[in-house]
Amino acid sequence: MIKYFYLIKPGIVIGNLMSVIGGFLIASRDDIYYPSLINMAIGISLVMAASCVLNNIIDRDIDTVMERTKNRVLVKHSKSFLTQSILYAITLSLFGFLFLSFTKNYLIIYLTIIGFITYIGIYSAWMKRRSIYSIIIGSISGAMPPVIGYCTVTHRFDVGAFILLIIFVLWQIPHSYSIAILRSQDYKAALIPTFPIKKGIKVTKNHMILYIIGFIIATTLFTTMGYASYVFLIIISTMNLWWLCMGFYGCVKTNNDSIWAKKMFLLSIIIVVLLNLLLSLDYTLSASINAYHYKYTTS
Repeated sequence: MIKYFYLIKPGIVIGNLMSVIGGFLIASRDDIYYPSLINMAIGISLVMAASCVLNNIIDRDIDTVMERTKNRVLVKHSKSFLTQSILYAITLSLFGFLFLSFTKNYLIIYLTIIGFITYIGIYSAWMKRRSIYSIIIGSISGAMPPVIGYCTVTHRFDVGAFILLIIFVLWQIPHSYSIAILRSQDYKAALIPTFPIKKGIKVTKNHMILYIIGFIIATTLFTTMGYASYVFLIIISTMNLWWLCMGFYGCVKTNNDSIWAKKMFLLSIIIVVLLNLLLSLDYTLSASINAYHYKYTTS
């Protein structure tokens, strides 16, 4: 059974589940409807798991030549396991969309289908092996979970949902470019055309800085347009500036691109975890601070 567990890439599923819950809670404020949250979270988790299984199936040939992926389940097991994996993905998808249907929110079903097709059809099966811009396309599907969580509450794709989409797209690109730099030899061995390989690391670093600046602007807009508190903005901006400074350092001083890329990757993980926590806790944090301020200014 353990091979089926690793086949769904549990780390990715859990990470995206955090984003789903964050999107849901930032839209809910203090009015959480738990049946929708539970059905949506289970449904999205199952669909994401199915996507990861299908990604493993599509990538099984290149996984054999990449150091980072040579021990994945489909590489190490017999070809007969491939059929079981396909059935596993279909089952996960069916149950995932079944749980999403319990929310009676057709918008999030459509958004899930868009994310699913983008990740499996456009990114994994087509662009990843052909284009240096595949990461940009893949980032769209990766940004869908928080938007789906948000739209589960609002039942509409509004400005807040759009900014949330842009925030997570802009985060994912420098995050993925860090991996592409760090694992460039793997991608060369698998003949995967990444941006750093084709355009060079220096150009990639400059693009990463531009995307980080865009990320900072998007998180600022999310607050100034009333979708999050200034508590959210102050905390996330502190980390964003650290990320930006690290990016500039890589362009100016670093002599070891691999060490720098690893630091950028780890910092991007810290930032997205913090971002998801802030989305989830924003209303509670801001309400607590306001109550504390009121108590000590009126006493």
